[in-house]
Amino acid sequence: MALVSERVLSIQSHVVFGYVGGKAAVFPLQLLGYDVDVVNTVNFSNHAGYGYSGGSKTTAAELNAIFETMEHNELLMPTRLLTGYIPGAEALTAVERLACRVKHARPNLVYLLDPVMGDAGRLYVAPDVIPVYREMLPLATIITPNWFEVETLTDIKLDNMDSLHNALKILHIQYRVPHVVISSIPLKSWLAEALPSTIRPPKEPSDYLLCIASSFPPKDSFTNGHSLHQPHSTIHAQCVPLIPGYFSGVGDLFSALLLAHFHPDETPETLHATPLSAAVSQALSKTHAVLVMTQAIANSLPEEERLPSDDELDKLNPLRKIRRMRGRELALIRGQDLIRGIGITHVREMMLWDGFWGDK
Repeated sequence: MALVSERVLSIQSHVVFGYVGGKAAVFPLQLLGYDVDVVNTVNFSNHAGYGYSGGSKTTAAELNAIFETMEHNELLMPTRLLTGYIPGAEALTAVERLACRVKHARPNLVYLLDPVMGDAGRLYVAPDVIPVYREMLPLATIITPNWFEVETLTDIKLDNMDSLHNALKILHIQYRVPHVVISSIPLKSWLAEALPSTIRPPKEPSDYLLCIASSFPPKDSFTNGHSLHQPHSTIHAQCVPLIPGYFSGVGDLFSALLLAHFHPDETPETLHATPLSAAVSQALSKTHAVLVMTQAIANSLPEEERLPSDDELDKLNPLRKIRRMRGRELALIRGQDLIRGIGITHVREMMLWDGFWGDK
């Protein structure tokens, strides 16, 4: 559980129905003992996976007015900052300025920046947010990009181990991010073959995703862009079985749980663990448990609410897709004990990837 004095400022999307963005993050943070102040970057009826949504985006002027009033009233006092989906560059710049202010006021603030830009090779934000995110990276304590977002931030296509090495170096050294968690990488053959036996999955690699946690030495150990203590980051990784079907809000839940469990000043009990890998282990285990419960609930629904994806049939009858989406919203309320850690029978421990860097 968090200390009573811990307070999170969460800046991300809001939907009326379902669990993505803040709706997937705030409740878990509160369950784990955090006070949460919430700023909505959009106010939509539902997530875009339904095919149609209504609502509005919060403008940069509106965000600035909220931040300035909170500051004036001495209400801007987070110990942790969480930012997620912000669709445009002007609004993102307003959030960047806010992040600078709160970091200046509280240098030890833990800032988890989730650079929500796209997935599976496709951007779903305006392209002009990319350079703003790059400017924001040095402010972050932890970032949680997926593989496509890593490629977007670093301009490196992840297709072999050298490219993965180079992308992590750019994020750690050029952008000075201490902790990088690549939340989900498809386990292609080049990646599976590089995994040590302690991490390699027992079955077909394509049935798994890989989560990688990379911790670099503290920023005060840098000189001229290089570390004084070790040449590379410490890498932990773990494979997670793919669960069939489409889910939304998974990354938002994972990032919130990671922030909740990250305690940089505590020494983990597990051998070879770091504060980051210990937090990722908890976030990964709880997120997967909630997904398993969500899948079980979806499979128990009436047949018309669990019909398989079919673009042509979905176009002819939009309610077909809507019913399917509705049945696959994250089971956060029914799974709240899992979020607290009750009933988690297996912790997916992040394993040290010894030899990740080789001779590089």
